[in-house]
Amino acid sequence: MQGERLKHVIWLLPILTIASLGIALSLGSAEIDWRQVLITIQSGKETFDHTVVMQLRLPRAASAFVVGGMLAMAGVLMQVLLRNPLADPYVLGISGGAAVGALIAILLGWQSGLISSAAAVGAMLSMGLVFFLSRGSGDWSPTRLLLTGVVMAAGWGAGISFILSVSPSSHLYSMLFWLMGDFNDAWPGFSRTLLLITSLFVTLLFARPLNLLAVGELRAKSLGVNTLFLRLGIYMLASMLTAASVTLAGTIGFVGLVVPHMTRLITGSDHRILLPAATIIGGVLLVLAETLSRTILAPRQLPVGVITAFIGVPLFLYLLRRGLRRSATVSGKKL
Repeated sequence: MQGERLKHVIWLLPILTIASLGIALSLGSAEIDWRQVLITIQSGKETFDHTVVMQLRLPRAASAFVVGGMLAMAGVLMQVLLRNPLADPYVLGISGGAAVGALIAILLGWQSGLISSAAAVGAMLSMGLVFFLSRGSGDWSPTRLLLTGVVMAAGWGAGISFILSVSPSSHLYSMLFWLMGDFNDAWPGFSRTLLLITSLFVTLLFARPLNLLAVGELRAKSLGVNTLFLRLGIYMLASMLTAASVTLAGTIGFVGLVVPHMTRLITGSDHRILLPAATIIGGVLLVLAETLSRTILAPRQLPVGVITAFIGVPLFLYLLRRGLRRSATVSGKKL
């Protein structure tokens, strides 16, 4: 039964990906039929439809898919690393460091490319601080790492509030839009796409150790897994994925929290299936959210983070309720 379901999932995920990209390219303030979209892509002629599809919608859809995939994969890895189902890519304060860097760049009037660079510097700084402060002279435990990350995130949050309070009103709209998610920076770029593909390949190579670590550190050690090396690798990889996504699109919530749980209900907890499935589902979800953000109040555009929150909150509550029901059923059977 489980094998049959996995076969259906494997066939369904590419279909969902193609369908979501088709919807993203067709819908908007200027609606274009999907047949016309195909003709426009194939012809290459400089028409209005070609400009809308190739220069506006396709780059945003590609960026949304890559960012959604990175956030979902980072969420899966963080939940294994911290052994906490509420962990998400932003829990260790990396996004906060990126946000402070980006807001300072916006305040100084820097251009888009420099804003992304400043966000990357802030993310790397936060990643390094969390790593060294949590390591200290003691053991690099998940609890110590989580507490350090939460405190660091609170500190970055205070910095964000301070920058917003002293910034002139002319910069506030850009700052708030960046903080809530923005895909105006077009294509995801070769480096981010390569990072996503390479990270997926590497994590699949370590899928068995990840399965053992998810069960328990003592169990993993007893079966020969170098847990310190594995946890360090998970932290670095998840941090780089989070930093790459935040520098491109700002802070977009709930994708890295909800998608791993939703995918586990479909595929189970085996990381050989969970990681690629969560990556694709995260990409599809964010492509659809990006499409909604520019169509609901078209031609006015909403921040993508607002849409993911509207989708993520009820969806997470539903998943939580379903999980509680399943636990109650299992407990009843045991009794």
